[in-house]
Amino acid sequence: MTRTPQGELFLLDSPLTGEVRGERSLMAFPFFALSKNAWMKSLAYSTPSVSIEVRPSTKGVATIYDKEIVLYIASLMASKMEDGEDVSQDFVFTAHDLFSVTGSNHSSRSYERLADALERLQGTQIKTNIEAGGEGVDGFFSWLSEAQLKYAKTTKGERRLKAVKVRLCDWLFRAILHDRQVLNYATAYFQLGPIERRIYEVARSTCVDGEDLEIDLATFRLQIGYQNQLANFRSALRAIAAADTIPEYQLRLEETEAEVDPAAPKAGRRAKNSRVIISRRLKQLAN
Repeated sequence: MTRTPQGELFLLDSPLTGEVRGERSLMAFPFFALSKNAWMKSLAYSTPSVSIEVRPSTKGVATIYDKEIVLYIASLMASKMEDGEDVSQDFVFTAHDLFSVTGSNHSSRSYERLADALERLQGTQIKTNIEAGGEGVDGFFSWLSEAQLKYAKTTKGERRLKAVKVRLCDWLFRAILHDRQVLNYATAYFQLGPIERRIYEVARSTCVDGEDLEIDLATFRLQIGYQNQLANFRSALRAIAAADTIPEYQLRLEETEAEVDPAAPKAGRRAKNSRVIISRRLKQLAN
């Protein structure tokens, strides 16, 4: 529902009344850094069919937590489309509603993090061969081409944040508007850690029609966007599989010992052949 705030000249697109949703390509591929802190290195993902390059701004690459803002905007847009409203690339919403939807507290620190996140989303540069709305982009774009914090003065002369105004990039706007590959998110997503969030997204975008996802560990690491060593990723997945906290999906890590290559360095040590298997939970399939 669009409302006019008292004493303001702009319209609000919040509150979000529908589900949290995201564009399928952003679920399937690693566009964001798996970090809460600033990630200052470039990210890259490449397969025979998909290439992604992400360059940091002075505040770093947009993180998986900054992505919450993108999901919120995508959800606002999808809800407006479902209601038959006209949509544009400009969105105005309250930080209060954003925090309520994503489960963030309403502390002053959250508002500071919001400003930093908006700056990273506007400053991060992305290049990909993934087409959106039937069009490709040969060059870099940012998630937000514009991001502003709208303030009002109190009677004491203090600034109070009234709304956030953003302009969504052409690439993502076309994808949502024309491709219509928008999927809902489980509400528990926002309580997950960075790796668990990416596992959920990959599973949600891949496990269609009840089919399992089976993938080797090294390939899965690339798709998740995990930047540390494979051995560390294996340890992390073991812990995640044991905790079994991925909403709607169950993750298994199957490990077998590889054959020993006598000619290889450190002969006699057996490496692990590891495969990741993700299944939709049976109770979800029954619904």
